[in-house]
Amino acid sequence: MYIGIVLGLIAGLGLFLYGMNLMGNGLQKAAGDRLKKIIELLTRNRFIAVLVGVFVTGVIQSSSATTVMVVGFVNAGIMQLNQAIGVIMGANIGTTVTAQLVSFDLEAIAPVTVGIGVIIHMVTKSEKLKSYAEILIGFGILFVGMTYMKDAMSPLREVQAFKDMLVNFGHNPILGILMGFTLTLLVQSSSASIGILLALASQGMLPLEAALPILYGDNIGTCTTALISSIGASKNAQRAAVMHLTFNIIGTLIFALILNRPIMMVVTSIDPTNIARQIANAHTLFNITNVIIQFPFAGLIVKIAERVIPEKPEELELKTTSFIDLRMLNTPSIALKNTIKECLHMGNKAKYSLENSMIALIDKDRDAAFRTFDTEKEINQLERDILEYLIQLSNAAISGEDRAIVDELFNTINDIERVGDHADNIAELSMYFIEKDLTFSEESIKDINTMYEKVMKTYEMSLQSMREGSSELALKVVKMEEQVDIIERSCRSAHIYRLNNSMCNPEAGIIFLDLLSNLERISDHASNIAKAVIDAKGSISA
Repeated sequence: MYIGIVLGLIAGLGLFLYGMNLMGNGLQKAAGDRLKKIIELLTRNRFIAVLVGVFVTGVIQSSSATTVMVVGFVNAGIMQLNQAIGVIMGANIGTTVTAQLVSFDLEAIAPVTVGIGVIIHMVTKSEKLKSYAEILIGFGILFVGMTYMKDAMSPLREVQAFKDMLVNFGHNPILGILMGFTLTLLVQSSSASIGILLALASQGMLPLEAALPILYGDNIGTCTTALISSIGASKNAQRAAVMHLTFNIIGTLIFALILNRPIMMVVTSIDPTNIARQIANAHTLFNITNVIIQFPFAGLIVKIAERVIPEKPEELELKTTSFIDLRMLNTPSIALKNTIKECLHMGNKAKYSLENSMIALIDKDRDAAFRTFDTEKEINQLERDILEYLIQLSNAAISGEDRAIVDELFNTINDIERVGDHADNIAELSMYFIEKDLTFSEESIKDINTMYEKVMKTYEMSLQSMREGSSELALKVVKMEEQVDIIERSCRSAHIYRLNNSMCNPEAGIIFLDLLSNLERISDHASNIAKAVIDAKGSISA
């Protein structure tokens, strides 16, 4: 009997988790553009941050995933701890959506929603409709999983020892909290562990008094995912994980010691007979009330985390990337937005490298050349990091539109890296120029400045078109690149004339021609960046 119960429970739990994941992926794809705007909202006040946490968790169907994403944001330096605590609080409210869904008796329509979803997914070519189909399929499978868990546990009604153990959790809340914590730790999902509670309750084996301590423990157990994720991350990222744990422990203590009886009275008055609905409502009421109570003291929670994870000045956190973090892959739309920001960060590095290479050449500044060489190493590392991130992002649950953007970014980072290479080439030319103590004629310097200014303007505008997602600016870049080609041909002809008439040093003349080639190639790559923006129809924007 017990083997059958265990196997049935595992099968049901697997279907439940798969359905929840599938529904979350579908919701993410459907919400795509709205999720991308989340980053802009994060710069606002703490109340907005709470709403962001509610929305994101409602979409991805996991408070753990949201908190892990927050850890990633903090680690990347995009979010401050004062903003993070708001999102964490909101995540706890958002996670109640799943419990509310599964508490309703909808098993009868589950196969129907799966069938409708499968048909839509097979027939339609629309990415949007396919996302909605995934939501329906996930929704149906989730309830099928719940049915499996209920059926698997039904024989336990005849086991008096098991029923006595569950009842005992009501008399000994500490054991119940430990049970909830352990259960969530094992399945790595508070929604799944609450699903198990609801399955037990629906079979008449779990009274409300015993369910509440387990529910409180579930909320503490869900913190472990973020804590594990923060290992090896920055100090602030670790503090974000500690804030989540602190918030849930304080909430558990408040309810277990003070508000347990009132919450039981409220939920039983709302629905006197349905124990599953009572547990779901208790879960929602617990999290909303917890946020209301602790919201005014959010700053104190931040200070507690800072005290637990103190700053050590001697520890230097070396990081090449500024905006991307593996933890953000839980929300691919947001991860994509930040990848574009990281590409722009890489683009600005290449701009800095080019500026220093030209200073090195014109002013004969060795230090400027060395700055270019050092920056080139950073650019190469950024390319590797972004490339690896894009590969993982392309394997995530993203819409067709976002996948097209990812494909364009593969090409864009290659173009930016090549800009860095050409800057490096110019720096090497400058070192030879300095060592040989060569000089350019006044006419050559004028031509160099004309060419460089046009190329730099072209490259800067290509980055701007990417930042703003402006196809209009991108088209201007393409036209400017054509002008660069004309200037390059004119400068080359004028210089050959000067060489033929012995008006400049031949060695300096060779460097001049190499310089023109490198600058012209930079403008070509700027044009490629702009064309990627055009091909993506302006969807590439930070």
